[in-house]
Amino acid sequence: MNMLLIAVIALALATGAAVAWALRERTRAALSEGRVRLLEEQSAAHAEFVKAQAAQSATAVAEALVRQTEETFRNREQLAQARIEAQLKPVAETLQKFQEQVAQVEKQRAEETGGLKAQIAQMLAASTATQDEARKLSAALRRGAGVQGRWGEQTLRNVLEAAGLANRYDFQEQTSTDTEEGRRRPDVTVRLPGGGLFVIDAKCSLNAFLELQDAVDDLARDGCGLRHVQSVRAHIQGLSAKAYWDQFDASPDFVAMFVPLDSALAAALDRAPDLMNEAMDRRVVIVTPTTLFALCKAVVYGWRVEEQAANAQKIAELGKELYKRIAVMGAHAGSVGKALEAAVSRYNQFVGSLETQVLTQAKRFEDLKVEHQGKPVESLEPLEAAVRPLAKLSAAETPSVRLVAGEES
Repeated sequence: MNMLLIAVIALALATGAAVAWALRERTRAALSEGRVRLLEEQSAAHAEFVKAQAAQSATAVAEALVRQTEETFRNREQLAQARIEAQLKPVAETLQKFQEQVAQVEKQRAEETGGLKAQIAQMLAASTATQDEARKLSAALRRGAGVQGRWGEQTLRNVLEAAGLANRYDFQEQTSTDTEEGRRRPDVTVRLPGGGLFVIDAKCSLNAFLELQDAVDDLARDGCGLRHVQSVRAHIQGLSAKAYWDQFDASPDFVAMFVPLDSALAAALDRAPDLMNEAMDRRVVIVTPTTLFALCKAVVYGWRVEEQAANAQKIAELGKELYKRIAVMGAHAGSVGKALEAAVSRYNQFVGSLETQVLTQAKRFEDLKVEHQGKPVESLEPLEAAVRPLAKLSAAETPSVRLVAGEES
C-alpha cells in the first residue's frame, strides 16, 4: 500500500516532472520560437526601417538633386534672361523711341488732318459763298447794260488802284471832251509820264457770254458764242470810230478796251482767234484785269523813274547850294583864323612890352625888400601855338569864295 502509494506518488511526480519538463520544453520551444519570430520580425522591421531610411535618404537626395537641378536651371534661365535682356535692351529702347515718334507723328497727323478738314470746310464754305455771289452777280448783270457798265467801271477802278495808280491824280474817270461829232466821255483816262495819257473803255457787253454759260447743248453754245464774238467785234468797231487818240495831246494812237472777265475774252478768242489782230488793226487794244494790271504797273514804273529823275535834279541843285554855303562858311572860318593870328601877335607884343618895360621895374621892389604880401610878379610866356590854316581851300578857289562871302555877308 505504501509502496503503491509511493509508486503512485513517484509516478505522479514523474508524470508531473515529465509534464513540467514537457511544459518547460514546450515553453522553451515556444519562447525560442517566439524569439526567432521576434528576431525575424525585428529583422524584417529593421530591414523595413533600413529600406525606409534608404528610401527616405534616396528621396532626400533626389529632392536635393532636384532642388539643385532646379536652382541650376533657374540660375541658367536668369542668366540667359539677363543676357537676352541685355541684348534686347537697345532694341527695346529703339522700339520705345520709334513708338514715341509714331505717337507724335500720329498726333501731328491728327492735328494736321483736323486742320486740313477745317481748311477744306472753309474752302467749301468759301466756294459755296463764291458760287452764291456769282449767281447773284450773274443775275444782276442780266438786268441790263447799266448794271454791266457800273460793274465794269468798278472792276476797272479796282485794277488801277491795285496796280498803284491813285484816283484823280494818276487817272480820272468820266472826263468829257468836245469834238466835231459831239461830246465824248471816256470811262477812264490814265496819265502817262511826260504829260501823255491814254483812254480806257469799260462798256463791253457780256449778255451773250452770260447766255453762253447757261447753254445746255452744243447748238445753243455755238449760237451764244457767235453772238458774243459779234458783240465784241461791234464794240471794237465803235471804239475805233471814236478815235480818242485824236482828242488828246500827246496820246498814243490806241484806245484800251477793257473786258472785265478773262474768261469772256477767252471764249471770244476760241471762236475768233484773229480777233486781237483785228482790234489792233483798228487801234484798239483788248485788255483784261490781268493784262491791264501789267500795263498799269509799267505806267507806275515810268512815274517812279520820272520822279527819281526829278529828285536827282533837285539833289543836284541842293548839292550846288550846299557847296556854296560850305564855301561861305570856309571863308568865314579863314577870317576867324586870321583874326586869331592877329590877336595872338598883339598878345605876344603886349607880353614883350610888359616884361621889358614894366615887370623889370616891378622886380626892383623885391630887391628893396618891399612888402608884397607873398604875391610875387609872375613871368608871362608868349603864345607859340599857331592857328591851323584851311589847307583844302586852294588859291584858285579863294577869290570866288571871298566873292561869295562878300555877297552872303
